[in-house]
Amino acid sequence: MDLTLGPNLFFWEAERVRDFYARIADEAPVARVVLGEVVCSKRLPFWQGEIPVAVERLRAAGKEVWLSSLALVTLKRERSLTEELIDAGAGIEIADLTALAYIPAGAAFSVSPLINCYNVGTLDWLASRGARRICLPNELPMESVETLARAGKERGVAVEVWGFGRQPLAISGRCYHARLHDRIKDSCQFICNVDPDGREVDTLDGERFLAVNGVQTLSCATSFAGREIPGLLAAGVSALRLSPHTGDMVALARAFEAAIAAGGSTEDLEAAARAVAPGGQLANGYLHARAGAEWIDA
Repeated sequence: MDLTLGPNLFFWEAERVRDFYARIADEAPVARVVLGEVVCSKRLPFWQGEIPVAVERLRAAGKEVWLSSLALVTLKRERSLTEELIDAGAGIEIADLTALAYIPAGAAFSVSPLINCYNVGTLDWLASRGARRICLPNELPMESVETLARAGKERGVAVEVWGFGRQPLAISGRCYHARLHDRIKDSCQFICNVDPDGREVDTLDGERFLAVNGVQTLSCATSFAGREIPGLLAAGVSALRLSPHTGDMVALARAFEAAIAAGGSTEDLEAAARAVAPGGQLANGYLHARAGAEWIDA
């Protein structure tokens, strides 16, 4: 089991993106990196120029590189962006099934956790279309993970599990971030860049509940699969996926690598995870067939 760094879901300025991927290339023990804009195509022009630079540097460091499609394609220019990914010279990760319309039948691709692969039938269909790597949706319990990892191994499909990061829950055509600042989506003024790890949303009782990221809804708690490493190794999971946040992702990746090599979670790994998690709040409920925001201390 190795590590995949998923696409950055947040809106960071180009300089931060450049520095982040340079450090990942040079220092982080991740086997592969997924790049690209997943959440909002309006953000892309601000940092698009950093993508080829990051691809070149990551490959020079020996890392596998994939480019992600958008999670929600609604406009003609977004369809064009999706089609252009095919000629970008890197592997394609689909975050929306509409991307399959542009991928030649049988061509290899990766599947984002935003695609609902909940059962072996879906895995079979994706594999028949050319899927060679599937990151499972974060809400699956361990029993389902074991079944799908076993099926993936039999079919030559690598199965990943969400290892760290605020969990993507939903995406919308409307922008919550803009509404919070009394703006509409078309004149949002890119207000989501003031919350580089997402903006927390409380219930009426003041309980931390969700986080918003432009048009995307995330969990407030940060999903962390460190304590489940022994079970994931036994299940034959191919990789754990780490979702970028503003904390020290290199230190976190190193701690995950050490824990995987040791066959289980370590105090260093959990400390590194809490240091990167916004507010230090971790959750692992889904893998235990409980509410996703729960922390099962076992």
